Amino acid sequence: MANSTSSSFPIPIFYGNNYDFWSIKMTTFLMAQDLWDIVEKGYEAPPEGASVSKDQLQKDARALYFIQQALSETVFPRIIGARTAKEAWDILREEFQGSGKVRIIRLQTLRRDFENSKMKNYETVQEYCGKLKELVNQMRAYGDGITDQRVVEKILVSLTKKYNSIVTTIEGTKDLTTLSVSELIGSLEAHEKRLMAQDEDSVESVFQSKVNIRSHQTKNGGRSSWKKKGKLSTLWYLQENKSFGEGLLV
Repeated sequence: MANSTSSSFPIPIFYGNNYDFWSIKMTTFLMAQDLWDIVEKGYEAPPEGASVSKDQLQKDARALYFIQQALSETVFPRIIGARTAKEAWDILREEFQGSGKVRIIRLQTLRRDFENSKMKNYETVQEYCGKLKELVNQMRAYGDGITDQRVVEKILVSLTKKYNSIVTTIEGTKDLTTLSVSELIGSLEAHEKRLMAQDEDSVESVFQSKVNIRSHQTKNGGRSSWKKKGKLSTLWYLQENKSFGEGLLV
């Protein structure tokens, strides 16, 4: 029964990085095997004169086995001398999670990165928000209680200028205390698609205008036909300013 249960839950492997994420997954795995208590607390102290029960010894051995199997070949040597599951777990936590002081320093670094984050002109909504969400997940793994509302507010104030109109609309029509991060990202991505469609229409318009210029010049034998009352027409202006839309014509 135990074997069939464990086989249905793949053991998360730890390669030496992202310990906090791995420890959450591994804790859940051990809970599913009914082994977390013995990893967290170790043996229950037996009555005076009694020895640890066989059942506890077996549970501890199973828990230690799963922890060993969850480690890569480069990480496993750290716990090779551990004789109990709790001992192995504590060794890993001490080395890879660090002391309370180390965790505070790491969390401060993550918070600073979060506060300084700003969307780059070349980034899409998905790319920028994905990067921000990864920072938030790491902060939470280190014990930060950052709320979704704070994440929503951060996204809204750190987007590029081309999103100003949708930001104003969202701030004026949505309740930011209840707006979810996923809902906000969905609205921003929809706006982003509209902007991309408008850009494509603008490029197509410029392309068609320059095609018309060439066609008209060919029919009328040159550029002079585009002069009107001493002023250049819009299309003649486009032709003279080749840098505008340059590259659209082969």
